[in-house]
Amino acid sequence: MSNIPETGRTPRVTIRLIVLQVLVFSLLLTLGGRLWYLQIRNGQEYTDEAKNNHVQQVVQPAVRGSILDARGVPLADNETKLVVSASRTELMKMKDDGKAVLTRLADILDMKPKDVTDKVRLCDSKTPQPCWNGSPYQPIPVTNKATTQQALQIRERAEDFPGITAEPTAVRRYAAPGKANTAQVLGYLSPVTDAEIEKAKDSDSPYLRSDQVGRSGLERTYDRELRGKAGVTRYEVDNLGRVIGRAKADKAEPGANVVTSIDARVQAVAEYELLDAMKEARKAFDKNTGTNYKADAGAVVVMEAKTGRVVAMASNPTYDPNAWVGGISGKDYAALTGKDSNFPLLNRAIQAQAAPGSIFKVIPTTAAVNAGYDFNGSYPCPSSYSIGGQTFTNYESKGHGNITLGGALEVSCDTVYYALAHQQWQRDGGTKPKKNAKDWFYKTAHQFGLGKETGIDLPNEVSGRVPDRQWKQRFWDANKDAWCKQGKKDGTFVEKIAFENCIDGNQMRAGDSVNYSIGQGDTLVTPIQMASIYASIANGGTVHTPSVGKAVISADGKKITEIKPKAQGRLPMNASTHKLIDEALAGVATRGTAAWRFENWPQDKIPMHAKTGTAEVYGKQTTSWFATYTKDYSIVMTIAQGGTGSGASGPAVRKIYNALYGLDENGKYDPKKALLPQPQKDLPKIEADGSIDAPDIKPYVPPKKEPEPPVGVAGPPPANTGNRGGNPGARGTGIQRVGD
Repeated sequence: MSNIPETGRTPRVTIRLIVLQVLVFSLLLTLGGRLWYLQIRNGQEYTDEAKNNHVQQVVQPAVRGSILDARGVPLADNETKLVVSASRTELMKMKDDGKAVLTRLADILDMKPKDVTDKVRLCDSKTPQPCWNGSPYQPIPVTNKATTQQALQIRERAEDFPGITAEPTAVRRYAAPGKANTAQVLGYLSPVTDAEIEKAKDSDSPYLRSDQVGRSGLERTYDRELRGKAGVTRYEVDNLGRVIGRAKADKAEPGANVVTSIDARVQAVAEYELLDAMKEARKAFDKNTGTNYKADAGAVVVMEAKTGRVVAMASNPTYDPNAWVGGISGKDYAALTGKDSNFPLLNRAIQAQAAPGSIFKVIPTTAAVNAGYDFNGSYPCPSSYSIGGQTFTNYESKGHGNITLGGALEVSCDTVYYALAHQQWQRDGGTKPKKNAKDWFYKTAHQFGLGKETGIDLPNEVSGRVPDRQWKQRFWDANKDAWCKQGKKDGTFVEKIAFENCIDGNQMRAGDSVNYSIGQGDTLVTPIQMASIYASIANGGTVHTPSVGKAVISADGKKITEIKPKAQGRLPMNASTHKLIDEALAGVATRGTAAWRFENWPQDKIPMHAKTGTAEVYGKQTTSWFATYTKDYSIVMTIAQGGTGSGASGPAVRKIYNALYGLDENGKYDPKKALLPQPQKDLPKIEADGSIDAPDIKPYVPPKKEPEPPVGVAGPPPANTGNRGGNPGARGTGIQRVGD
């Protein structure tokens, strides 16, 4: 037997053992470090997260604040309804996930089983509406229209409906007091979206998944004030979702009330008279198109002259905002937004733009005086005015000899303004403008506040348009390629215009300027802009930011935040010019184009001022405008495709004034019938318990109708002398436009 020495194996074994030991110690060290990091350094963070994983929130929505009229009458508030809800947590404990229970529930509620199951399913990126976007741990509303009988059946047969509750709950209501719908002003609510939750999560007013959010109107503008603060109860649950304890509860805080300057009584009158004027217009024959007027849309604004506060604002077509309560149906949504709906969600008082016609003439009158023309000078008012072979005529080609600028306003003489605008265009260099071109007519329009939003406290207001040289250049840059593609030298009218615009549509032509001077062509305004302008003239020249909100008052009435009128500037006219324009507009109502609408008006007691306007839009019937003011109010009405200003809108505006001041058709005053002879100043009082001592509102009863001349047909001469303007486009093509 040979002896093998062990010393040869010892170094290799030793090295292996050392390597293994190092590896083991390294792993132990890494594991220890990781444990220290998790348990010591970040231990509290992970402990908190672990706790949160076992805490679920149940939200108790705050009662939304009311929207009140100026006297405290609720326009939007809450009513108690029987709401049937389902607990998803309880349903998921059942073998069939609660399908049998939901089927029985559908039978009780006279609903389809699918409609009920869809309501309680959870929303995700692949799940279409309806579905539940809130916490799965709180009751999911199935319907807010349950009857008392249905609620009793559910409660009496509780063993057949585990997880189902039927309880009284506060639900939004749009009350329409006295049939004052006020839809576009109030707006509506819908569930908050994930994007909105994410955006507001770090703000001082974050959203919860159960929140309803204002989508338009005052509901949107004052959403934060109205929403309040929801209550949250936190429950401890196990890993199966079962509640094992209650952690913490925060009490809900009701939202504040928003008091508006709207008077529900006047609002009801404005809505009724606007709709009635549109109906009457549709009975009248339009000789230009050979059909009756369509009168397919309209708006009216009643504004306090000294504050800019809106007393009434109506837009037609309209809708019932209650359709959105509890979730709008697909059928109703299509009816409100489809291509054949004529878009009733649109607030045409602030979102509809149209050429203003002759109610615009207070602006070029002011511009002419500022440019150095004498208001009381002598200006020829021929039946027509020619530029480069194109003829622009007055309405029915009537002339009035030499008149003052005040006289031009009274009889609405287009040719006076054509001549003034043409002269100024020439002085500024025509198609090759001087470096220091004054552009008085365009500059003055901007100074009156046109071409920009008024700033009213309603969302999505549009700006209108002042088609000055800068706008023409921007518009040409944006549309040149399309015009060049569409245009034909010997094509249709539209193709010829496109061809000419392709070449030099950025140039201000003489036809542009004369057309603009009577509120035609590319000029666009909104009813709220014109109501603000005429209110500013009424109060002596101060321009206020229009407003609907008047105050925010806490639910208990203790905290009152008044929304005060805000002056934003002055009209660009001195005291002398203001007085002369004021007198001329009074002349319009007493002996000019609006006189036949204000017969028997008590002018000595309540001086009336007015301006009629009839604007034409290419391819459509004429747009009716009627702008007025007294010392207290400004009222502007417009009806698209409705005919003449005094013919279509005039009677309705007169009736609104009659209701405000308590006058009959003969101008006789009855104080008992006066709705608001002076603007409402005091705020309504809200008691500590949230109650409001608001007066009752009776539905508006319109006066007995008197026979009216057909809309679009002139009234007794010479009171309804109107005008005919120029072309619709940029180049003075001679297509005739109605003035008013």
